[in-house]
Amino acid sequence: MIGFFLIWEAAARLGLVSSLFFPAPSVTLRTLGEYLISGELFTDLSLTLSRLLGGMLIGGGVGLALGLLMGWSRKLRTVADPLIAAIHPIPKIAILPLILIIFGIGEQSKIVLVAIACFFPMFINTMTGVRQISPIYYEVAANYEANRRMIFRRIIIPGSLPMILAGARLALNTALVITIAVELLTAREGLGATIWLAWETLRTEDLYAALAIVALLGIVFNWGLQVIARRMAPWQSAAES
Repeated sequence: MIGFFLIWEAAARLGLVSSLFFPAPSVTLRTLGEYLISGELFTDLSLTLSRLLGGMLIGGGVGLALGLLMGWSRKLRTVADPLIAAIHPIPKIAILPLILIIFGIGEQSKIVLVAIACFFPMFINTMTGVRQISPIYYEVAANYEANRRMIFRRIIIPGSLPMILAGARLALNTALVITIAVELLTAREGLGATIWLAWETLRTEDLYAALAIVALLGIVFNWGLQVIARRMAPWQSAAES
């Protein structure tokens, strides 16, 4: 990786590649430093993260709850599954105009769209996690006369936890993608808005700097969720190793 950036740096300095489209990594680093010192980075990053986390908590929370219920209840699954199957394939960014009409052009519409995007990976993985639990566990619980609350706490939650955590990882990555996309289209501040402004003004060093921050966020999110998964579901990590 370091070798790649060294070659890129040399090619940019020697004029082998266009500095307009491929600015030297050192220029991008300097721009990133200026972005940090000016305080604009913290403003844009805080706005992006607030939209992302707000949508994640709402959409992921609803997806988790509904996934657990539908995975456990065949009747509820029979009723709600066709509706979920009809809505899921619709590109979430395509319903942005409708959301803007309903919720306006403020922060609420951005969070709602992120929440909708987060809902599906969380819901599908959670429901799959519940449904793949072996019936043997339920039979053992019935033999010990466990009530529904005990079954939920002792079987449903632990048994589906690895898939829930996988769903959280997918939902968080989806939230990041949709948040940046929404900011590109509707926001004046945020990482997505910075990327759009850099494109409009052909300041590609700003564009690369903002993209580097987005990439770093993706790395941090995935690393953090892996740490959480190892602590909450250590048996899954042991099985994979």
